[in-house]
Amino acid sequence: ERDMDRKKIEELMEENMTLEMAQKQSMDESLHLGWELEQINRTTELSEVPQKSLGHEVNELTSSRLLKLEMENQSLLKTVEELQSAVGSVEGSSSRILKMEKENQRLSKQLEELENEISQEKQSLQNSQNLTKDLMKEKAQLEKTLEALRENSERQV
Repeated sequence: ERDMDRKKIEELMEENMTLEMAQKQSMDESLHLGWELEQINRTTELSEVPQKSLGHEVNELTSSRLLKLEMENQSLLKTVEELQSAVGSVEGSSSRILKMEKENQRLSKQLEELENEISQEKQSLQNSQNLTKDLMKEKAQLEKTLEALRENSERQV
């Protein structure tokens, strides 16, 4: 039984390490998204007022969701650390091991959901960038039309 318990503990420790690595990767992706947000902020600062409001709203929404995801990631990291300390203190309690396995499964599902949310946020950010580009093109086109109309009216005068 002790050998089996030790094997289970080792498996849980490996699982925890995998979760930690996935968590770190998720945090890295969050940091990268934050960097992308800064780039978008810089881009929108250079554009005109109508562009700023749309870009600003998208950035605020994305930033708030990223902060929320980072807080969840931190919470998950704490839970993983608690599980590791619990694994270290558990020697022969199979019921605790079962609880930890269930908790690991729950954390895995949460991590997967977080990764899905991050990918959705990336897609949303990309869509926002595309919309911003389209709006900038449309603005430039309207400015050209306005200039042509001005020239035409000056000729008529």
